[in-house]
Amino acid sequence: MSRQILITNDDGIRADGIRKLTEAARRFGEVTVIAPDTQRSAASHHCVFNRPLILKEINFGMDDVQAFTLDGTPADCVRVGIFAGSDRKPDIVLSGINHGYNISSDIQYSGTVGAALEAAFLGVQGIAVSYGDREFHVTDIVDRYLPELLEEYMEKPLPSNQIWNINIPDCRADECSGIFRNAVMNTDHFYNDQYMKEPIDEKTWSITNIAQRIWKGPKGSDLDAVINRYISVGKVKNLT
Repeated sequence: MSRQILITNDDGIRADGIRKLTEAARRFGEVTVIAPDTQRSAASHHCVFNRPLILKEINFGMDDVQAFTLDGTPADCVRVGIFAGSDRKPDIVLSGINHGYNISSDIQYSGTVGAALEAAFLGVQGIAVSYGDREFHVTDIVDRYLPELLEEYMEKPLPSNQIWNINIPDCRADECSGIFRNAVMNTDHFYNDQYMKEPIDEKTWSITNIAQRIWKGPKGSDLDAVINRYISVGKVKNLT
């Protein structure tokens, strides 16, 4: 029986990354795409329960892929795909490819990771995939390594409530140092947090986040791996 694959993301249905992931996943099973209708980055595990969600079938441009938009979050997309989809729930949920890394403390905010963790919480294996180049300028590294990564990690079992988190560095394939497996999440301080406060009137202010990332992590961490142009693969544990 063909593997049932559900694909989602947090960058929205029109993002380049979700098309790359879908193209790679098609060879491994029957693919359904349910993705947010607009950008939903940093949605984490947020779900919408206070109104009906609107699911709309669209033409994704791939004859063998059924695709839908949802006016909810990445986690909502996973829940709809599992509970309101076909009679057979997905065997695996793939989330991404995110435009930008999901490493270090960013993991707790990520809608990409949140969707994969929601799948794990519901008993379905989840894999989150991210790529360091936010604009997807150079993707030969994705084309070179993603099929190999999916083939390996879709078959690799996980403990309950854990996912695989894959980060692909923003370099060309011939510059990649290889795959760094079993990377651990960097827990060192990752941001120099700064907020700028500007008055609008006497009782109202505009608050702007101008925090800068700190690109230094301990050896063996996801952050250190991508800095050194390795593909980072590690486990992320859900709340239990």
